[in-house]
Amino acid sequence: MATPLIQWYPGHIAKAERALQQQLRHVDVVLEMRDARIPLASHHPKMKQWVGQKQHVLILNRVDTISDGVQQAWQRWFKERGEQPFFTNAQKGEGVMAVAKAAQQAGIAVNQRRRDRGMAPRPVRAVVLGFPNVGKSALINRLLKRRVVNSEARPGVTRQLRWVRVSPSLELLDTPGVLPANLTDQTAAAKLAMCDDIGQAAYDDYLIAAALVNCLIQLNHASALGDRYRVPLGDDNGEAYVYRLSEERFHGRLEQASRQILQDFRKGILGAIALEMPPIEASLPRASSLSPEIPEIITPQ
Repeated sequence: MATPLIQWYPGHIAKAERALQQQLRHVDVVLEMRDARIPLASHHPKMKQWVGQKQHVLILNRVDTISDGVQQAWQRWFKERGEQPFFTNAQKGEGVMAVAKAAQQAGIAVNQRRRDRGMAPRPVRAVVLGFPNVGKSALINRLLKRRVVNSEARPGVTRQLRWVRVSPSLELLDTPGVLPANLTDQTAAAKLAMCDDIGQAAYDDYLIAAALVNCLIQLNHASALGDRYRVPLGDDNGEAYVYRLSEERFHGRLEQASRQILQDFRKGILGAIALEMPPIEASLPRASSLSPEIPEIITPQ
């Protein structure tokens, strides 16, 4: 068995998940946030359990990092399965008001039941759930039109559950990003790392950068590397390319070359590149079946 590279399930996340289970009793609507570049890999395996009989609103954030064609393909794919995805760029506020309206609309039935029982209406209570760094806090800040929760471009900033009132008719619960206790799908884990949706302590930059290069090769985006770094790919695989790039452009500093590739992909400098496309299969497959083979580089604790 490979030596674990990380403590996959940090204590603060375990504690937050226990607190989340308590708060979910008070929630009417679940706003599930995923990364638009990896809509399946960023789907938490416990989401169905957390949603239960509650209303569900699906949000695909970072829509600015994918092409219009990819967005339309995912839109069709989800609609065919009875879901209406909302595409957002939470950092800039794009698509956010549509999410607020969807949450309020989903909660109408809640207050109708209260009226039927002779009870006064109350604000709809929604929770924002997803992996670390997918944009949950940025969404809440945009809804409030002011910064009330921490929002930074790195995973793990939110550490506590916190209720915030968006309007007289909507309250939101901000939650820490919750990682699965056991994520055995190494391809999904690697894509989360490529997209910066898990903490950097969880992986080795060089191995993730190499895996990203392999993905770009198989997704026919390898030319983006040569255009950006003036180092053609040639016949190299991912590991060989990152090593050669470090020698030719970063004075042999392998970690610096690795971080540069990851940073450029995450910021969209390499282009609008989706790591997943809708599968042809009728049922939802494991994320590992949707993209190029990635070696085991993240070992759950």
